[in-house]
Amino acid sequence: MKKRITIILMMALLLLPARAMESFDENEWEAVATLKTVEDIPLSVPSAILMEKETGEILYELNSHERLAPASVTKVMTMLLVVEAVEGGKLSLDDTVTATVEATSKGGSQIFLKEGEQMSVETLLKCVAVASANDAAVALAEHIAGSEAAFVAMMNKRAEQLGMKDTVFSNCTGLPTEGEHLTTAYDVAIMSRQLIMHDMIKNYTKIWMDSIRDGEFGLSNTNKLVRFYQGATGLKTGYTKEAGYCVAATAERDGVEYIAVVMNGATSDERFESAKILLNHAFANYTLVSALPDEALPPLAVTLGEQSYIQPVTAQSPKLLLTKSEAAGVTKSVERPESVEAPILPGQEIGRLVLTAADGSELASVPLVADCPVEKLSWWKIFVRYLKLVSMNA
Repeated sequence: MKKRITIILMMALLLLPARAMESFDENEWEAVATLKTVEDIPLSVPSAILMEKETGEILYELNSHERLAPASVTKVMTMLLVVEAVEGGKLSLDDTVTATVEATSKGGSQIFLKEGEQMSVETLLKCVAVASANDAAVALAEHIAGSEAAFVAMMNKRAEQLGMKDTVFSNCTGLPTEGEHLTTAYDVAIMSRQLIMHDMIKNYTKIWMDSIRDGEFGLSNTNKLVRFYQGATGLKTGYTKEAGYCVAATAERDGVEYIAVVMNGATSDERFESAKILLNHAFANYTLVSALPDEALPPLAVTLGEQSYIQPVTAQSPKLLLTKSEAAGVTKSVERPESVEAPILPGQEIGRLVLTAADGSELASVPLVADCPVEKLSWWKIFVRYLKLVSMNA
């Protein structure tokens, strides 16, 4: 009977009118594509932010540092700690978790765990990501830290490490609580960015529908953008009476991923439409440009060194977020001396790569550094080298 009800509910969700969630039609897309400045973006929500994942650059802010209740968007941090534990080798997706009475007593969205019921870490993580299951979140928290309170301490410590200065967690679910449980759109974007750095989470946040308990219990993603928005990769919705409708929405197209956070929306449709407007604005107007040389750099001569040449390299593999018009006219040039004098330390700057816009303005300057150390010749070696030069020219 339960299985039949689950199938009926899943079919009903699939047949729901999709207009509120579907991607913009051509006219709507063209309208958003013309929004060239942040002042043009029409949002009615109290707080929002738009961030690019690779650079962390912020493209739009609306009261982004206002402290608000996050509801189940809290679970972004819960999932982050789970994923970091898995990738750090402290936890396995195959580990078995046993539900406690504390986990089973949570209300709100849940998978109705029973005390003593066992599920894998992977199944519970999927239930948190897809169905926002509070009981699954607490079960994972207790398995990792021994208690939800200890896990919450880990959440607050991680928030501090990430620079989330306006965030305080008092539980791992986002359910209403007597303690202080507040964050900001900015801080949500910070932890969302950190979470999507781990590609494994998208194995779960991109699921639209699934089931557990051998198909007897259906899961439907609370983030409707996963089904209706091109390139959606997640991430987490939330709702309580205090928090209103919230969402941390992520989407990727052509190798560029953006994070749109909306807090305290008046309706579910408003939060999703606001997130879509922000994401569409980003995809329509911006792109990533590699800040690496277009060709291999030739070695640089070294004077008075144990070796005669050294290879310049970029200190990292940086990318720049530019408007599409800027990106179309970017040129790259290398500025470096004819030679450098030893001693040279690894990572020492020995030149720079300059990215210039079509109008001649400098967009970025990327340091070129030494790829290895070069010791200075001793006076004796300098004398021996001099004698060899003299004998060769004699």
